[in-house]
Amino acid sequence: MPACRQVPSLNDGATRSTRAKDNVLAWYLLYSKPRQEGVAVENLKRQGYETYLPLIRTRRRRQGQYVSLVEPMFPRYLFIHLSDQTDNWGPIRSTLGVSGLVRFGDLPAQVPDRLIQALRSRDDESGIQQFETPDFKPGDRVRIAEGPMAGYEGIFQARSGKERVVVLLDVVGQATRVQMPVGQIEAVG
Repeated sequence: MPACRQVPSLNDGATRSTRAKDNVLAWYLLYSKPRQEGVAVENLKRQGYETYLPLIRTRRRRQGQYVSLVEPMFPRYLFIHLSDQTDNWGPIRSTLGVSGLVRFGDLPAQVPDRLIQALRSRDDESGIQQFETPDFKPGDRVRIAEGPMAGYEGIFQARSGKERVVVLLDVVGQATRVQMPVGQIEAVG
């Protein structure tokens, strides 16, 4: 399912670019119901919201054969572009497929524009993320280059699919297995 990039129409007839001059639009993080990211995107789009759902191509084994699938890069998460001054946030949480806005305390989780731009720059023409797949071996030292854990170093443990890996991180003195897209790690040294 391609990411939604249409500029929504507004009740007053103004375009999103006209509104952007008057107030600030920001990206926020939404949490969807299990395996309903696409449902959430479609229903938010129908309501006039701009969303972005990064997708990746993976290979899964089904009935003894490997098949190529397109899945959300961040299962159960998608991004929504909103104004805190003019957009009505009320309908979002009751939208089919949406579980709710991700919050830190009372504040909705705002995502930097540069992160969305970086993600979108990797989209191909069909809206699927493209990654060069490095060849890591178990035991290789790696550094997380992107995302909320950027800068942490760990040990490459295994692949958990064509596009995802398992990294062993030292978190508060305890070895923790973390699964992430392979494009978020880089070799150390």
